[in-house]
Amino acid sequence: MKIAVIGAGNVGAMVASRIIDANLADVVLVDVVPGIAKGKALDMSDARPVFGSKSGITGTENFADTKGSDIVVITAGLARKPGMSREDLLKKNAGIIKEVALQVKKYCPLSIVIVVTNPLDAMSYLVMKTTGFSSKKVIGMAGVLDTARFINALWERNQDVDQDKVLMMGSHGDTMVPVNRSKNISPEVFSETSNLARNRGAEIVKHLGTGSAYFAPSASVFLMLKAIIKNENKTLCASAYLNGQYGEKDVYIGVPVILNTSGVKEVIEIPLTPEEKTQFQSSARQIRETITQSLQ
Repeated sequence: MKIAVIGAGNVGAMVASRIIDANLADVVLVDVVPGIAKGKALDMSDARPVFGSKSGITGTENFADTKGSDIVVITAGLARKPGMSREDLLKKNAGIIKEVALQVKKYCPLSIVIVVTNPLDAMSYLVMKTTGFSSKKVIGMAGVLDTARFINALWERNQDVDQDKVLMMGSHGDTMVPVNRSKNISPEVFSETSNLARNRGAEIVKHLGTGSAYFAPSASVFLMLKAIIKNENKTLCASAYLNGQYGEKDVYIGVPVILNTSGVKEVIEIPLTPEEKTQFQSSARQIRETITQSLQ
């Protein structure tokens, strides 16, 4: 199994490291900045004896080295800076992602693609349209991360949370849709923790000053990779293409999906309350606006 990780910044490097440390697959780490991917790959390779890993790791500036990759993880792009929304990144990252998608189409035509670059839902759509791949084989990471942040905020309030009954749907942005089917969470705690989760990314950016989150995002990507490689048929929340599900068409948005070796095996439709449905529709409208801008 060969995984190409495009972008050797904090998120990409951490994704590659998690894969190698777990002996999950061989990795090709790609970055256009000379030396950065090669140097980090050498450092990761030296950690293999510590973890007993035999996975191969190479770093390169040449996309041709990704040829034949089974899965491609796209983290390339600019990270948010303090005060910058995900939408602010759109014009700059859209150009980067279009070029990366063309390289993926050329060298990895049979791959499954996981998109991490922000604004994530729009970038996932852009990758799908640019590559021409089946929508089942292009997936955005965000839902796993946003749900994890939501659950973590609940845990910090000593709530006995059923993880399978709490999730974040909708956009990876200000219009996330918190969904709770656990009976032991009060409305007050639900409101407080969902807002914390919604704003966590910006909070982290503010504290770091430069760069953005990478520990939890890389862990989220790793969970998705494991579900695909090991054919787990695992239910996770991810940014997926809708073609009528939830009453929405031609949009990438966070929903529960089943992941296996085919990519998105199925989009799971759960009943939404009237309030959740309204929020979801609003989120989809915002994503469509961003998609329209990214295609200009």
